[in-house]
Amino acid sequence: MPNTDLIGGFHAVTAALEQAAVAEVWLAGQRQDARSRTLAELAERRHAVVHIAAIATLDGMLPDVRHQGCVAALKAVKTWRESELPGLLAAAESPWVLALDQVQDPHNLGACMRSAAAAGVSAVIAPRKRAAGLTPIVRKVAVGAVERLPFVPVTNLARAIRRLQDDGFWAVGLAGGAGRRIYDIDLCGPRVLVLGGEAKGLRELTMQTCDMLAAIPMHNDVESLNVSVAAGVALFEAVRQRSGAGL
Repeated sequence: MPNTDLIGGFHAVTAALEQAAVAEVWLAGQRQDARSRTLAELAERRHAVVHIAAIATLDGMLPDVRHQGCVAALKAVKTWRESELPGLLAAAESPWVLALDQVQDPHNLGACMRSAAAAGVSAVIAPRKRAAGLTPIVRKVAVGAVERLPFVPVTNLARAIRRLQDDGFWAVGLAGGAGRRIYDIDLCGPRVLVLGGEAKGLRELTMQTCDMLAAIPMHNDVESLNVSVAAGVALFEAVRQRSGAGL
């Protein structure tokens, strides 16, 4: 099965089918319920090939994954090159970018992609090395966002941010010790929201590259938020401002 990834579970497979991202579907022959029939009908409408297979076959396709008797082979995702990013953003009506600095947990990357797609971000950029890529887990957690939102691996994140700054973008980094709150920062116009990885947050060079730093205010007994939660907070504060609500 070249150029495909496998995902399992009715919710994830249904979402991928709705994005026309599925090439083939395998359903457990032991299941003869309405949920299986509904998914098979959706697969046929989306021109995905449907197979009936034994549970043991599905277990072998996705070991250690709770597939619920439903597995799908995803079509290959478009691979965006770093050189394509300027044209991609130039074509956007109101461009803004989410930059992830060495987010390594695929569940976190998938959740960030899902929030970014829901917020209307133009692209997500992340380092090629020491960071999660678009694995099957990412695509399952993202629930179709990977198919809608360009993900652009870059060779050097700080350099990529500087290039965006040269094109008129302002980079806002999230850092717990920042003196200003995210709610007090202007997030309208061309912006790059920069979040750090799970272990240490933003790297020093990435932090120095940002035009400004902002914090999400929290009670003193809470040290930090999960990166995907922090991304959701920051992204939808930007959505609030960009929709005309302002600071």
